[in-house]
Amino acid sequence: MASHSHGIYYDLLKWPVNRGFWRTPCAISVSSLKIVASLFGSKAPTSRPTGRIPEGRLVVAVGDLHGRLDLLERLWRRIEDAARQSSARERIVVFLGDYIDRGPQSRQLIDRLLAGFAGFQAIFLKGNHDDTLLQFLDDPKLGEVWRNFGGIETLRSYGVEQKSGADWAQTRAELLQRLPPEHLKFLQALRLHYACGDYLFVHAGVRPGLLLEHQSEQDLLWIRDEFLDSTMSFGRIVVHGHTPERQPVVRANRIGIDTGAYMTGVLTALVLEGRTQKFLSTN
Repeated sequence: MASHSHGIYYDLLKWPVNRGFWRTPCAISVSSLKIVASLFGSKAPTSRPTGRIPEGRLVVAVGDLHGRLDLLERLWRRIEDAARQSSARERIVVFLGDYIDRGPQSRQLIDRLLAGFAGFQAIFLKGNHDDTLLQFLDDPKLGEVWRNFGGIETLRSYGVEQKSGADWAQTRAELLQRLPPEHLKFLQALRLHYACGDYLFVHAGVRPGLLLEHQSEQDLLWIRDEFLDSTMSFGRIVVHGHTPERQPVVRANRIGIDTGAYMTGVLTALVLEGRTQKFLSTN
């Protein structure tokens, strides 16, 4: 088993048991946050992020898709409408990862992503679910773990049925037969992060106090509380998914746009141009 696969077990054990599906913020006052911040030498987030995208660029970040091609198509029409209102010469769409699992259309969604988006440069980041599929292809012993957080839906989208008690090695062999080579190349080529202007785009977040070049893949794909609860500056405003919330979360140091699309039907995008920020959703 790959050394970083232990993060899968850690994440399943730690969450959602201690949070529920939605991450519930602690009941703590702003004054209390300021006291804690003074003790630990970091500032409590007290204002909306004030990042900037370089002139002439429009950047759109799209949250966790989880096999919901239908929602992407709906959201993309709204993104195109927003782009038509912009004078930006360069248009970039950043997908924050987790293209597969849970929703019913993982295969169809990847086909759509591979088709491209007219007028946009597409950046595809890796999510923990995408990485787990790759790990399963290396080690079918991970099959039961993958089953527990959405792998069955991905298998079905490729025409593979995993019956209870069946041999996961056989399932892996069947998936490799049905997985188009371009889909495997797509998953293997996913990036861990992307930076533009004052923003850093990652799937899950970053470990506070570490430079980007020292961040581990494990943290970029899996981190939660240490990142979400941090009040320190990360150097750039971090735009991320991974942890579903009822609505986008805006802090001084981060913006979270995972709104649990596969379950809620609400897929969210963040549109950035100059110093402006705008949310679009299928809601």
